[in-house]
Amino acid sequence: MANERNQKSLSDLQQSLAGVESFYLVDYQGLSAGQLSKLRQDIRDKGGQLIVAKNTLIHLALQSNDQDFSDILAGPSALVLASEDPAGVAKALSDIAKTNEAGIPTFKGGFVEGNRVDTKVITKLATLGSKQSLQAEMVGVLSTHLATFIGTLEAYQSKLQAEGGSAPAPAAE
Repeated sequence: MANERNQKSLSDLQQSLAGVESFYLVDYQGLSAGQLSKLRQDIRDKGGQLIVAKNTLIHLALQSNDQDFSDILAGPSALVLASEDPAGVAKALSDIAKTNEAGIPTFKGGFVEGNRVDTKVITKLATLGSKQSLQAEMVGVLSTHLATFIGTLEAYQSKLQAEGGSAPAPAAE
């Protein structure tokens, strides 16, 4: 019979994973208590959650969601849930890694919006910026193009009015 505390931890972990489409597995060994606390806060600010658990419990929780990460669950592992902004959470992890010589935490792998991803994809995702900043950039690009289009239409309208007054009226039937 499994330990009651482990059963409770597994149940809590499964509940935390419910409805989460993106998460990362990281090696956190070597972070001081202060660095780990700052990392938790940075992740929380991005809408995520850092969960430190035994690899066996992480494996069982992921397996119950038909996800197998047993090939990368070696050594100390933490599960980082990215509920709202996967890129923002990846950036928070990457930023903390840049502040120490060992580059910790290190990515082991992850699952982003329904797809298993390797460390290269997560590292690239961390360079993108937050979802909000990408959306704002997209709105800026679209509004610039729309303003150009409207300006072109106004120029043609002015040209037509200058040449013939107004557009011809449709023929009566």
